[in-house]
Parts: sequence; structure tokens; C-alpha cells
Amino acid sequence: MSEEHCDCLFCKIIAKEIPAEIIFEDEQALAFKDINPQAPTHFLVIPKQHIATINDIEAEDCQTVGYLQLVAARLADQMSFSQSGFRTVMNCNQHGGQTVYHIHLHVLGGKAMGWPPYQETLKTPVSE
Repeated sequence: MSEEHCDCLFCKIIAKEIPAEIIFEDEQALAFKDINPQAPTHFLVIPKQHIATINDIEAEDCQTVGYLQLVAARLADQMSFSQSGFRTVMNCNQHGGQTVYHIHLHVLGGKAMGWPPYQETLKTPVSE
């Protein structure tokens, strides 16, 4: 972990400086349960390489970012909710809902998901 990323929460989880309920780890990625689950099953898949936001992804990061989706699909299968369905989400910056500036893939399953995910943002005034 480079010094510029020493305050990154997820880099600290990768370095085992902060505990997390890890469900998968290899040389490229780490997956752990979300501490504020929004579905019966909710975990995060993160790259071990620090990339702050989706906007910071470079062409050479494409394999890493795609690998996060592969890990998500394999874990969903192992946890027996891949066939019923699940959602993956990556937030970007403040208005996108990103709170930790290290890219991460939310994986949510175990219930039917609605669309659009945030109804309140789509409300329009009722005309009379």
C-alpha cells in the first residue's frame, strides 16, 4: 500500500489493519460482507489495487475491473442466489453515492430488486 493511500479504509482492510468479514481473497481482489447490508445478502468486491473512482480507471485496469464482476458471479453461484438473480452496483463520487474512495462492487441478492432503485429521485410534482 503506497503512502498516498494510507488513509483509505479499503486499503486498510486489504492490509488487515481493519477487520472485515472476508468471504473471498486472492492476489487481485477481496470480497467481504457489507457492514450496512441493503439486502439479505450484501457484500463488496474490491480490487487490491487502489483506484479511487470509476473516473480513475485506465485502459490497463480493464482486466482488474472485469475480474470484480467474475468474482461477484462466482460468489453468487457459491451462495446459491445466482439463478434467482442479483444486482451489482458501482457508485461514483458524491452524487453517485460513493462514500469510500476505492472502487468497489456492491453485490446484492436474496430478494427481488425493484427498478428504478431510487424512486424518490424520480418524483415529479403532481399537476392539478
